[in-house]
Amino acid sequence: MATTPDTASSGIRTLIPARIDRLPWSRFHTRMVVALGVAWILDGLEITVASAVADTLTKPETLGLSSTAVGLLATVYLAGEVVGALFFGNLSDRLGRRNLFMLTLAVYLVGSGLTAFTMGNGAGWVGFLYLTRFIAGMGIGGEYAAINSAIDELIPARYRGRVDIAVNGTYWAGAVLGTLGTFILLNNVDLSLGWRLGFLIGPVLGLVILVVRRHLPESPRWQIMHGRERAAEESITEIEREVEQAGVALPPVDKSKAIEVRPAEQIGYAALTRVLFREYPSRAVLGASLMIAQSFLYNAIFFTYTLVLGKFYGVPSGTTPIYLIAFAVGNLVGPFAIGHLFDTIGRRKMLAGTYIISGVLLAVTAVLFYAGALNAITQTIAWCVIFFFASAGASAAYLTVSEIFPLEVRAKAIAVFFAIAQCFGALGPVIYGALIGTGDHPVRLFLGYLLGAAVMIAGGLVARALAVDAEQKSLEDIALPLSATRRGTTRAEGAASPFST
Repeated sequence: MATTPDTASSGIRTLIPARIDRLPWSRFHTRMVVALGVAWILDGLEITVASAVADTLTKPETLGLSSTAVGLLATVYLAGEVVGALFFGNLSDRLGRRNLFMLTLAVYLVGSGLTAFTMGNGAGWVGFLYLTRFIAGMGIGGEYAAINSAIDELIPARYRGRVDIAVNGTYWAGAVLGTLGTFILLNNVDLSLGWRLGFLIGPVLGLVILVVRRHLPESPRWQIMHGRERAAEESITEIEREVEQAGVALPPVDKSKAIEVRPAEQIGYAALTRVLFREYPSRAVLGASLMIAQSFLYNAIFFTYTLVLGKFYGVPSGTTPIYLIAFAVGNLVGPFAIGHLFDTIGRRKMLAGTYIISGVLLAVTAVLFYAGALNAITQTIAWCVIFFFASAGASAAYLTVSEIFPLEVRAKAIAVFFAIAQCFGALGPVIYGALIGTGDHPVRLFLGYLLGAAVMIAGGLVARALAVDAEQKSLEDIALPLSATRRGTTRAEGAASPFST
């Protein structure tokens, strides 16, 4: 089963992808998912903590910042995520998944940890605060690119959909943890100390996970596609050994699934653009549509959630965490409850279904809101039902952009679509904040909800037309690596990559 060179073609004939996909679920996979999946928990925690302490940071006994200065914290963090995704996504494709998921977590730890040591509201300290939030955002943005790639490349094909969707959905576990943590700290600890401890929750968790990640191997798929056949053989052998130590007998490898590769040149973002829009134009449209739709909806609703509760339903700010937890739980349950259907019913039907259903339900809720038929509790219940489906669909959007493009550009592709989504998503809070206003004109928010519904339905229709039926398939069957020259004993489908050497 070893990887062997093919002297006739100067390539490498390998069964490593087939060896990964034939593995049963094991303790190795569980350990890997826990160690890598924490990235989404950290992001959910960071955003929730920042939102929860926003008002606290305006008080004289803390930093005494203006509302504008506090509002910029979220913008700076999101900008850091975009820059981090693009920068570290490129490095992940060049230097490897393991190197980057160690580095990006370290960057996050430094950024978020230092945030707690902002000592004043002078120009220098405010600049320090923004810098640390930008660095923390860079770390999390880099995590998205490096870790989605690593998870998809190490998870057997038959489990990939449900696992990736569940991992992405744990963002909302972080939101629950952040809400509970800050609620307890801000109500039981001196405010000047409480907000600092809130920003240290994530780094403490991250330090523990950093130790676990040290023992994870590099992606053998990445190694073999970059000509590191000996290292790839060592990595896959280590994984197989751990699986067999649990008393599992591995099935034989299907030798017809061998592929021949010759390492491709390094591909930058300019070359990536040519790959996306020349070789995979419909997939590029699909990825952009799904990511933009979910980002717009989430940023629009989540970042204005407490405003709606306060302006239209008179909910005191002190009790909004209870509603936030309910909203987060609804989002968390969806990916875990129906994520497996993306592997059984299929990607196309489930993507279209979750997007369209959530859009239709949002439109119905908009009508009920405008008719005055909802109160704070029923509005929250309605949102929980909507985002039960929307959360699974949004998580599947990340899965989609990470599995439908060749391995050599996977992390960069994730980064590009993540950046596009964040840019469009940033419009949501601005638009909906203006529509909410003082709460005197519900018709404006009604029209805004209909806009959000239309965006999600449009995303679902695009998925129905363009989605790739990737369920149960090897990554190499979905998108042949640019470095591949042959699959099995026959020439790979499609023209030879212009980037092969």
